Amino acid sequence: MVTMIYPDVRPDITPDLVRHLVSTQFPHWAGLPVRPVAVDGWDNRTYHLGDRMTVRLPSGPWYARQVAKEQEWLPKLAASVPLPIPVPLGHGRPDEAYPFPWSIYGWIDGDLARPDRVRDLTEFAVDVAEFLVALAKADTTGAPGPGEHNFFRGGPLTTYHDETVEAIAKLGDAVPGDFCRRIWQEGLDATWDGRPVWFHGDISPNNLLVRDGRLAAVIDFGTSGVGDPACDLAIAWGMFTGSSRAAYREALGVDDGTWARGRGWALWKALIVYADSRGTGSPREDESHHALTELLTE
Repeated sequence: MVTMIYPDVRPDITPDLVRHLVSTQFPHWAGLPVRPVAVDGWDNRTYHLGDRMTVRLPSGPWYARQVAKEQEWLPKLAASVPLPIPVPLGHGRPDEAYPFPWSIYGWIDGDLARPDRVRDLTEFAVDVAEFLVALAKADTTGAPGPGEHNFFRGGPLTTYHDETVEAIAKLGDAVPGDFCRRIWQEGLDATWDGRPVWFHGDISPNNLLVRDGRLAAVIDFGTSGVGDPACDLAIAWGMFTGSSRAAYREALGVDDGTWARGRGWALWKALIVYADSRGTGSPREDESHHALTELLTE
């Protein structure tokens, strides 16, 4: 895969911009209404295009690297997994109004996963694990390894060592520093030498869709790739607790080393988000604090 160099900008993404891009590059869809999705992301901006499609535009150059990967690999991965994943319907190109490639996908019905929308959290944890087990069996020939396109998911935890140490120092007495450092070191020590497999890279409630209380689809493969799948364990502390966490681990069939690395990934993410959002009263603060609590009391 060729690495593209994109301008270091964060464009203003508006419905008018989306209409412009669609009308100039996909004129057969130009008459369809454009409206924001109910819950949007930070990495990408997403808009409904009519009733059955979405337009997804990277918010910066860091995420633009993911477009070509998703366009190429999502259709191939769809045959290997037991649930719907996004289907690319159009590959947009940069123009004078917007500097990055972008995508049109088919719309997938469902609500973002929340505990109150899930009928049984243990059942849900097993469903997520079974999806990941199937994904890990997909053909990896020519697939992308860890790199800038996915912020080095699937690679070693050492990539984020300095960030983790800095976050612990920044949080000070807000977290038990020695305990955090011990968990982190256990993850670093559990080095991985297995066969590279496909992973999602950001298995979180915002990327899991629910219908009728069950897992219905998995979305946003921007951080996917092949390598160490331990990064997909972070949800074990971000959403699952007690029996659901145990069921998740059992269904994945991971060894102690992979679990330790997964705990390291979860700790890194929770620490940097909490250090950045502490005192804001935001959902990010609540979610990261919850994950830290689960990690530090397990």
